[in-house]
Amino acid sequence: MKKVGIMGGAFDPIHLGHLLAAESAREQHLLEEVWFMPSHIPPHKHRAGVSGKQRLEMVEAAIGGHPAFKPLGIELKRGGVSYTVDTIREIREQHPDLDLYFIIGADMVNYLPKWEGIEDLTGMITFIGLQRPGSFLELDALPPFIQEAVRLAEMPLVDISSSLIRSRLAQGRSVRYMVPDSVHDYMTRSGLYGIQS
Repeated sequence: MKKVGIMGGAFDPIHLGHLLAAESAREQHLLEEVWFMPSHIPPHKHRAGVSGKQRLEMVEAAIGGHPAFKPLGIELKRGGVSYTVDTIREIREQHPDLDLYFIIGADMVNYLPKWEGIEDLTGMITFIGLQRPGSFLELDALPPFIQEAVRLAEMPLVDISSSLIRSRLAQGRSVRYMVPDSVHDYMTRSGLYGIQS
């Protein structure tokens, strides 16, 4: 079966930390592809002037040069509240022949017991938890059925977040080398986040 990783997130905007995480998971767990899936954000949470379409286009700009990275707009098309369990069910219906892995930060692994439909999810996918700066993981404290569904991966310690990027741009500061050049160019052309060239 083809091993495919799925990386979900707002990608508001996508940055080098996301790409390093995906590449680390791909390499260490021998994934054949990684699909980047922007989440749907309710309209009241949208950043001014940044649409789901633009977030997907930034993902496409960021991953365009990687043969194993693909964009996935399934949650944007569906709209509304997207629970991962519903999304994975839909993907499995469309691609029953795939061995699916869901890539998350190690800090999120601690919260898996609270995820909607987690028992169903662990029967459909394997989680890859990535160690990030400042993350604290208590795998042994999780229920056994979750422990069995989690694999770990290491990644370089890169402390970049989308909120940091938005904050810097709001202050008129540079975010070069925090996002791919292609994403920086896209944000500049589109006037996103008040970026100045």
